[in-house]
Amino acid sequence: MEQEAAVSTSQDEQTSLAARMGFQPGQVVQEIGYDDDVAYDLREAIEEQTGQDLVDEDYDDVADVVLVWFRDDDGDLTDTLVDAIGLLEDDGFIWLLTPKAGRDGYVAPSDVADAAQTAGLTQTKSVTVATEWSGTRMRGPKTR
Repeated sequence: MEQEAAVSTSQDEQTSLAARMGFQPGQVVQEIGYDDDVAYDLREAIEEQTGQDLVDEDYDDVADVVLVWFRDDDGDLTDTLVDAIGLLEDDGFIWLLTPKAGRDGYVAPSDVADAAQTAGLTQTKSVTVATEWSGTRMRGPKTR
C-alpha cells in the first residue's frame, strides 16, 4: 500500500510539473527526439494534462508545443531548434529537454543559449523535469 501511494504521489508531482511547465488542456504537443532514455513519467503527465496523446515527428500540422529531447550527439542543436520553430502555431512554444550535467549526452547551458539565440528564440524558463533531464522553455519571435 505504501509503495502504491509513493507511485501515485510521484505521478501527481509529474502532473503538477506538466501544469507548471505551461501545458494546457487541448494542446497539441509534438515530440521530437524520442528514444528509450526519455522521462516516461513526464510524457504521461503531459498527456494527462493536455488530454491528448503526444504526436510524433510525422505529424503534418502545426503544434501548440514542440517537445524536443536533445542529446549532445543528436546533431546540430541550432538546426533542430529552427526545424521545431517551423512546426509551431504562431503563439506556440518549445520545450528543449537535455540530459543533466554528468549524464550521457549532456549539453552545456552556453550551447543551449547560443543555439537558441542563433535560431531566433528567447529562453523564458528553465526547470528540472526529471531525474535525468533539464528543460528550457523557448519562444520564437512574435511574427514569423
